[in-house]
Amino acid sequence: MAMDTYEVIFYDLPDGSKPVKDFMDTLDAKMFAKVVRTLEMIKQAGPNLRLPYSEHLDDGVFEIRAKQGSNITRVLYFFFVGKKIILTNGFVKKTQKTPKSQIELAKKYREEYKSRGEKK
Repeated sequence: MAMDTYEVIFYDLPDGSKPVKDFMDTLDAKMFAKVVRTLEMIKQAGPNLRLPYSEHLDDGVFEIRAKQGSNITRVLYFFFVGKKIILTNGFVKKTQKTPKSQIELAKKYREEYKSRGEKK
């Protein structure tokens, strides 16, 4: 029996740009591959994917974790109705904790996404 997979969606801004896609385009090839591999894992596991690959941060916002050498990359996301994973924003981690500003940005994008309804 095949497992239902989750659909990974890049959140898009009103101008059509996709913050996570744009961020991923700045990564070197190895880090890009690690992020893509982790996205493949989350498509299969959904909310069951845990550390070291994924972690719940705050109020339904999660992060995908990728590390290569001393470089640490995070991509924030949330789950949406219909087995959808919405990737909101990404950054290179420079501090011990995920910056609150990044979490707040993910929440803002989530509220905006929800307000669109199923028009997309």
